[in-house]
Amino acid sequence: MATDVSRRRFALLAAGGLAAAQTARAQSAGLTARQVIERIQKNIGVPWRTESVDTFKAGDPETPVRGIATTVMSTLDVLQRAAKAGLNLIITHEPTFYNHADDTGQLTDDPVYRHKQEFIAKNKQVIWRFHDHWHARKPDAVSVGLAAAMGWANHQDGDSERLYALPPTTLGALAKDIQSRMKIRTMRVVGDPQTKVSKAAISPGYSGFPTTLRRLPQVDVIVLGEIREWEGVEYAHDTVAAGYSKGMILLGHAISEDPGMAECAQWLKTFLPEMPIEFIAAGEPFWNPAQA
Repeated sequence: MATDVSRRRFALLAAGGLAAAQTARAQSAGLTARQVIERIQKNIGVPWRTESVDTFKAGDPETPVRGIATTVMSTLDVLQRAAKAGLNLIITHEPTFYNHADDTGQLTDDPVYRHKQEFIAKNKQVIWRFHDHWHARKPDAVSVGLAAAMGWANHQDGDSERLYALPPTTLGALAKDIQSRMKIRTMRVVGDPQTKVSKAAISPGYSGFPTTLRRLPQVDVIVLGEIREWEGVEYAHDTVAAGYSKGMILLGHAISEDPGMAECAQWLKTFLPEMPIEFIAAGEPFWNPAQA
C-alpha cells in the first residue's frame, strides 16, 4: 500500500514538474525581443547608459523570440546559420552594417546591404548590439574568454584580466601554441621568435595606439585583436629595432572576441534557462594562400 502511495506521489510530482516546464517554455515562447533585452538590462549588473551603441539594429523589437544566437559580428554567414538553427534574435558584439554607429545612409542603394536586409526580414530576425555594457562588466568577459581560449585562465597577474604571468617560453613557441589552440589561419607576429617571454598583456578587439604605448613597456608580449599598422605595429617594430626584447601578436578582431561572446551565451542561460541559446562563431574571414 505504501509503495502504491509513493508511486502515486512520484507521478504527481513528475506531472507537476512537467507542467511547470511546459509553462516556462510557453512563457519563453511569448517573449518578444524587447522583453529579452529588458531582462538583460536587469541582470547586467552595471548602470545602463543612455548614450550607447547597444541598441536594436534591424528587425522589429516586438517580434516573438524563438531562440537567441550570440556572436561577435552579425555577418550574413552568421545570420544564415542562425536562421538554419531556428534562432531569430541575434545578439552581436560588433556592428551589423559596416560602421560603428550602424549608419546606413550611404548604403540605401547598395545591393549587399539590400540583400542582408531582405534576408533579415524574410527570416523575421531581430539584431541587437551588446558592446558597451558587456565590456563594462567586471571582470570583462571578453578578456576573460580570450584568456581561457589561449589556455591562460590560471595565469592572471594581479587583479587585471588583461595582464598575465606565463610560464617562461619564447615568442615563437607562444604564438604557435595560441595559433594551434584557436585554429588561426592568418596570425601575424612582430619580434624575434627566440625572444624570451613570460609577462603578457591582452587587448581583444580593436586597440588604439595608446594601448600599445602603455602596455608594451610593461610586458614582454602584447596580444591584440587588431590595430592600425602605421600606429601600434610601427611602434612595436621600432621597439624591437631599438634593441628591446618585445613581441606583438595580432590574432584578428573577430577571432579575439569570439570567445567573449561564447561566454555571453552561457551568461544568458543563467536568467533565460527556458530559452534556446547558442553561440555562433563569426570566425576568421581571412585565409592564407600557402594553405589553400
